[in-house]
Amino acid sequence: MKLNERSVAHYATCDSPTDHAGFLRKRVERHHHHAHHGTSYQRRWFVLKGNLLFYFEERDSREPVGLVVLEGCTVELCEAAEEFAFAIRFDDAGAKAYVLVADGQAAMEAWVKALSRASFDYMRLVVRELEKQLEEACTSLAACRKSPRRSSGRKRHLSNPALLPVQEKPAVLENGYSTWGSGPDRDGGHSKPPPLPPRRRSAAGSTAGSPAAGLSPALQESPVSPETACFAKLHHWYGQEIAALRREWQERQKRGHP
Repeated sequence: MKLNERSVAHYATCDSPTDHAGFLRKRVERHHHHAHHGTSYQRRWFVLKGNLLFYFEERDSREPVGLVVLEGCTVELCEAAEEFAFAIRFDDAGAKAYVLVADGQAAMEAWVKALSRASFDYMRLVVRELEKQLEEACTSLAACRKSPRRSSGRKRHLSNPALLPVQEKPAVLENGYSTWGSGPDRDGGHSKPPPLPPRRRSAAGSTAGSPAAGLSPALQESPVSPETACFAKLHHWYGQEIAALRREWQERQKRGHP
């Protein structure tokens, strides 16, 4: 891969967001003429931006001394003489592996996590998973929109069994008035008569609880009973009481008693 060194150096030191940064010790293999190998570690300042891992000699250095392109690699812990060591290895045979050592357990875990997520392969998996979740959400939303909504207004009341009309057929008229027993009730039988009305107050001047003057004992009993289903009879019964009270009031007016 060919990279423009000037552009890469500018990107490494510009104000673009940094994904991770910190000091790491980088293992360096030294080869001698007599086939003796030596291992040493160089302390470098590492900066991760996207899938590019830069390292500098010092934190304030203006140019990087090296670059690792994190594509086709795996980040794993490794056994080394130094504690808190991990390695960046590539799939290509013969590719150089980078062994790095962190200053502590927390720093090592943070670096391994950040480097493992830096490649485009990982980002591609994340994008696929997000696309799958978005597709499932759109499918669920479309299904909700196709499902019937709850009706409002009158239809909502009709859907409630407790609010269904009592009469499902035209009421039978008796003397021009609708009868209470003309339609089926909710239980499948005939509707019940109205509840017993409260006892009327006695006429003015009479003792509490005593019957109104001018009313016969037969009229003191309410005609409301299972056998009394005609509204006209109820109207006539209450009308007699009102007529008696009116006559009593007229007599008092004649005698000069307001």
